Amino acid sequence: MSKDPAPRAAKKANVRGDSETSLKAQLDRLDRDLVKLINQRTKLASQLAKLNHSAATAPYPPEPEPESIVKALAQNKGPVSNECLRSVFRELISDAKALEKPLRVAVLGPVYSYSHLAAMERFAGGVEYLPVGSISAVFEEVNRGHATFGVVPVENSTDGRIADTLDMFTRLRVRICGEVQLRIHHYLLGKCPRAEISEVYSRPQALSQCRNWLLKHLPAARPIEVTSTATAAQLARDKQGAAAIASQQAGIHYGLDVLAEQIEDNPSNVTRFVIIGEESAPRTGHDKTALMFEVSHRPGSLADAIAIFKRCRLNMTWIESFPIPQTEGHYLFFVELDGHESEGRVKKALAALERKALRLEVLGAYPRSQPAG
Repeated sequence: MSKDPAPRAAKKANVRGDSETSLKAQLDRLDRDLVKLINQRTKLASQLAKLNHSAATAPYPPEPEPESIVKALAQNKGPVSNECLRSVFRELISDAKALEKPLRVAVLGPVYSYSHLAAMERFAGGVEYLPVGSISAVFEEVNRGHATFGVVPVENSTDGRIADTLDMFTRLRVRICGEVQLRIHHYLLGKCPRAEISEVYSRPQALSQCRNWLLKHLPAARPIEVTSTATAAQLARDKQGAAAIASQQAGIHYGLDVLAEQIEDNPSNVTRFVIIGEESAPRTGHDKTALMFEVSHRPGSLADAIAIFKRCRLNMTWIESFPIPQTEGHYLFFVELDGHESEGRVKKALAALERKALRLEVLGAYPRSQPAG
């Protein structure tokens, strides 16, 4: 005669219920401890920041990978991913900074433009983002003191330099104090089927970076340039037959459908943004210095200037020429090199260059970064 299975099943159910209750109780206890520890950490970080800022002349943007995050990741044994921990710590660091004095960061807007995404990559939450209508407006907001920092694109791996940004460095005295390299993935966004698209809106650089895809898949659609990718998303939301090339986040924000994803012609498409503010960033040991100079318009003058960096054993990581307005054949040269402007070799090179240059301005020094996104 078989035994009645009901008591055995009831016993298992009771054991499972007791285990679930115990696990929930442990989670509740850990959550309470986490809230307490997070608040303790935030208070200590805020106190430390106040001590540091009392000796500083200007605030600095967060480093690409602050030391506290590096230490936390080194101790991570899982199962939480490093990316998850990095995000948590970035928010904690940003929130602690916001307790002192909320930072205002000017970006080329509206929200969820690539400039906004680059700013969020570095500053996370806890800051006030100030979307403005042009790159020049970002510079002006920082120059007037309306924003603590600004984030502007300076070059793209497909299209090269961003002329509007270089032009503003010739006009206003601001300092580069950080950089963000963001992997750019373009999405075709809209409210209508692809077959009904007659216009595609985006920034000139985004349209250029998707040129071959558009010619192949939307040859009849007219590309139309606008001031930002987020503005393009707004137009695609409001205009019949319109689509936008913008970020996936912009599509979500403006309620658009993804009609095609990652349509950039170069799968390794990266845009480098610089953070502008009042002062260079402190020396970290893995820095870059940016400068702008003009030399006399005669044979060999540029070669003589660049030879200075070789003699001082400094590696140039970037050089761009930029025509000087209202002149014929005269150029400014933008250079970036390894090393901080406070280092001996860099100071020696700058002093030698100043003797040869008609104009020399150090644009700033800041930590090197790695592509994100």
